[in-house]
Amino acid sequence: MENKKNYQLEMEKVIAQAKREGDVPTLFLHSCCAPCSSYVLEYLSEYFKITVFYYNPNIYPRDEYEERLGEIRRLVREMPSGYPVEFVAGDYRPEEFFQMAKGHEEDEEGGERCTLCFRMRLYEAAKLAKEGGFDWFTTTLTISPMKDAARLNRIGEEAGEKYGVRFLNSDFKKKNGYRRSVELSQEYHLYRQNYCGCVYSRRDAASRENQSGGCRNGNGQND
Repeated sequence: MENKKNYQLEMEKVIAQAKREGDVPTLFLHSCCAPCSSYVLEYLSEYFKITVFYYNPNIYPRDEYEERLGEIRRLVREMPSGYPVEFVAGDYRPEEFFQMAKGHEEDEEGGERCTLCFRMRLYEAAKLAKEGGFDWFTTTLTISPMKDAARLNRIGEEAGEKYGVRFLNSDFKKKNGYRRSVELSQEYHLYRQNYCGCVYSRRDAASRENQSGGCRNGNGQND
């Protein structure tokens, strides 16, 4: 049986090598939302010059997209960082997500539709990271307990190979990363969504809410 990769350890090795060389590498960080980004920025801005890339055409409806966009902008502006953090927003083209999701509308959350969505976002991040001359790129998505870090890292590595830019492996939920993101969300009064982002996850979240008697817990399943 193949040994499972320790993605946290792989990331720590990259950081340790950069410190030994006295280098501060640049990192293009795909952000799914402000709550997930909070801990990642607190952690990685001590070692990287980060540009946050908010690219999530899966999010529905537009008002939800705009609210999440406003929150990540505010977080980058208000939260202290080791090295300065910059921000760039990708294009919001939900029609591309719907085209990609055709035939997968009834997939369970976490299934093939999600894999395609991860690929769409990470490939775009890799493409722009290469064009921007960044040393590394990665995503905040691995902080969510609802997301498969192995799948995300595999897609990230594939995207990096395609575009010729290094992907920083991660499992940000490790070392209490997810718990810290909850603490930072409370500290900065961040909006924590109760569904991943797309119309299908919203539908499923509403169904769960109805089955549980209408209790919204704001658990930030995050996209």
